[in-house]
Amino acid sequence: MVRRQPYTLHFNPKHSLNASGKHVRDGLSSALCTGDNLWLSCDERTSIERLRRTGPQEFGEHCSYELSELLDLPSDKTEEIDIEGLAEGDYYLWIVGSHSLARKKADAEGEDHAKEIARLTQVKSEANRYLLARVPMLLNPTTGNYELFREAPHPTDPTQTLRAAQLRSSDDSNDLRDLLAKDAHLKPFLDIPGKDNGFDIEGLAAAPDGRLFVGLRGPVLRGWAMVLEVLPREDKHGRLRLSELPGATELYYKKHFLALGGMGVRELRQCGPDLLLLAGPTMDLDGTIAVYRWPEALRCPQDSLVGPDKLERLFDVPHGFGPTASQDKAEGMALLDSEHVLIVFDSPADARKPAAHHVLADRVKVQAQTT
Repeated sequence: MVRRQPYTLHFNPKHSLNASGKHVRDGLSSALCTGDNLWLSCDERTSIERLRRTGPQEFGEHCSYELSELLDLPSDKTEEIDIEGLAEGDYYLWIVGSHSLARKKADAEGEDHAKEIARLTQVKSEANRYLLARVPMLLNPTTGNYELFREAPHPTDPTQTLRAAQLRSSDDSNDLRDLLAKDAHLKPFLDIPGKDNGFDIEGLAAAPDGRLFVGLRGPVLRGWAMVLEVLPREDKHGRLRLSELPGATELYYKKHFLALGGMGVRELRQCGPDLLLLAGPTMDLDGTIAVYRWPEALRCPQDSLVGPDKLERLFDVPHGFGPTASQDKAEGMALLDSEHVLIVFDSPADARKPAAHHVLADRVKVQAQTT
């Protein structure tokens, strides 16, 4: 049996509600640890949340960074980014939006069923979702906190300046999505909403050499999940462009297909040369959620097909069912240390909310699952 240790996350009520009144703890979508700080994203806002370790099993001192002040978002801050991945690399915090379309929800309790059925035909595209960006992230030696900047001096090289930058984008696309629009595997899914097994990014990890690994919740193709590998570089105009990637069949990106038992990727974390993957259903349903290790993931010289014998299933994560259906959906995974991860949940059940502005996350030891 996997032992889980609860960690309490304390949020500041001044920073916790979005314009529609939804609390940040109810929509956590990614988690990342840097030193004593825990970074969190919520999929229904345009901010990044920073907590600090305040005890053996708790994080608090909530601080919020508004990304519209650090980046030139395609749309304004009233339109969510749907942030689904955070990563750290070379004094930068990397951020990725879902890049997905969204279908309207239908309410079975609505008085006008025809109107509710018609809502299921409505699909929307939001410009801020097509975000792949980096923001300078530096340690303040006085406070012990990492801080975000639009621009900052390089901490070790006075000839360099760290600058926020993002992949060149348009109202409904960016360089990555434009490339994938010609991809034989992914082209058919770009016009399908994420929760319908359409294209949906939900994971990001950064390698020391600047490569990014982008996890896809969908599509899942005949049971195979996908991770894309790219190499963004800054151009002379201060924008990010995708560089040619040695060994890539498609020149600017590699495609890795993983046998995750029909699940898609929910989160990625680098652990030495390996990647840890949080995997779960691609569709909007309650189902198995598990953590895997992909050994030597950072050393794949070309596109790869990673069978079940090349993956280690470490443990399963509890999810809502019955009276808690559609709740406790594990979405974020931070690497606390080389042996433990911290799992955070979207739509947490009441049992995970012991007090106002608090929510419980799970610390789990990373080890191979016994048979």
